[in-house]
Amino acid sequence: MNWTNAIQGFKDYLKFERGLSDNTLAAYSRDLSLLDQSSGKGPSSISAQDIQQFLISLHEQGTSPRSQGRILSALRGFFRWMQEEQMRTDDPSLLFENPKVGRKLPVVLSVSEVQSILEAIPMNAANATRDRAIIELLYACGLRVSEVCTLKRSLLRLNEGYIIVTGKGNKQRLVPVHKEAIKFLELYLEHERPHLPCKPQHTDTVFLSVRGTGLTRQSIFLKIKHFTAQAGIKKNISPHSLRHSFATHLMEGGADLRIVQQLLGHESITTTEIYTHISAQRLSEEIATYHPLNSL
Repeated sequence: MNWTNAIQGFKDYLKFERGLSDNTLAAYSRDLSLLDQSSGKGPSSISAQDIQQFLISLHEQGTSPRSQGRILSALRGFFRWMQEEQMRTDDPSLLFENPKVGRKLPVVLSVSEVQSILEAIPMNAANATRDRAIIELLYACGLRVSEVCTLKRSLLRLNEGYIIVTGKGNKQRLVPVHKEAIKFLELYLEHERPHLPCKPQHTDTVFLSVRGTGLTRQSIFLKIKHFTAQAGIKKNISPHSLRHSFATHLMEGGADLRIVQQLLGHESITTTEIYTHISAQRLSEEIATYHPLNSL
């Protein structure tokens, strides 16, 4: 079996039996293609030595430990699947451990910085209420940018004050929406969206581009970069920064960790626990700044 057929078979397994998202499938495909390019061997012939050389080359190329760990995870799943499908009798990835990854705290905006970004959107510009509604939702609901891109009109419950979001693994969750976000979302749906072209497969998509298709993650990333620069904020901001800020501000306000986990759609509580570290770091900074002994 060649790499193309093997990767497609693995993706079909992940999609139809594991229910993984298209984004995850694309990432796994890219990671496995890297091993294909590195080894020059078919998937049935890969040895532990080939994987070792591949991992060494990733390190030499400056691939981060986190990315190396993700790639190794893809390899493990792939070779385990090959064993189950009786395409191999062994698993050459079995003895490799993930590289140690230091926990990197994400960039967090202050409440005033978020407000500055929102105010930087020129409301007399074309599609301004759409852009304002997107940024409001990213911060007010802590959504992933992919969840904003795939948000469906049929899953909006704005009269009840919440939306139904489809997250990783096609899992759905209820997310309450702040009144300000609802206001701009309703303005967009009533006054802007009806005037945008709409491809037949996107009639249920909330946020449309000028081409009538759903917005891409890249386009939202560029919009946020632009408005952040207009607001005079020098931090390296992405759509995920608004999600991080949402969670951090909730934790600092005393929200229960389990509630934050549910709102973010984290499967594991350990993923959400990073926000307790951020809050602790903020407290340390406040003490360092304002405690009287630090001025002596």
